[in-house]
Amino acid sequence: MIMRCIAHKMPSAVVQFIKGGWQTGERTLIEENFADLCQFYAMGEGFTWETQDKARDIAAAQAGWEKAKEMIRDERNTMVLLDEINIALRYEYLDLAEVVEFLETEKPPMTHVILTGRNAKEELIEIADLVTEMGQIKHPFRAGIKAQKGVEY
Repeated sequence: MIMRCIAHKMPSAVVQFIKGGWQTGERTLIEENFADLCQFYAMGEGFTWETQDKARDIAAAQAGWEKAKEMIRDERNTMVLLDEINIALRYEYLDLAEVVEFLETEKPPMTHVILTGRNAKEELIEIADLVTEMGQIKHPFRAGIKAQKGVEY
């Protein structure tokens, strides 16, 4: 969806909540080729089960949420993608009520906000205009295969 915005020369932003420690393919592509159209912020420090430091994970999620609010408030952005925010909400690194209240009261009417990550909270589903669920049937991680460049990042 961000690439669609870029193709139409519509300003957008991405805030990554989890994968910040990794140089992801999408981040490289956007930063090297489309930085004038899409701001990209990698705010996390890796998957939470790898960091083993809950206080740091919470601080990173809070910093990501502050950046997300800034990007959403900027009416120049047509779309803001909050990558893996549902994971931060699932682990209660962010206050769900605060996120819902912000989206309901402060999001500019024509700004599209996408929240990704598995297990979206019911409160978010209720206020959303569009909800898509991607279900995992099989994943190489379950067979001991670590995340692969070009596939997971």
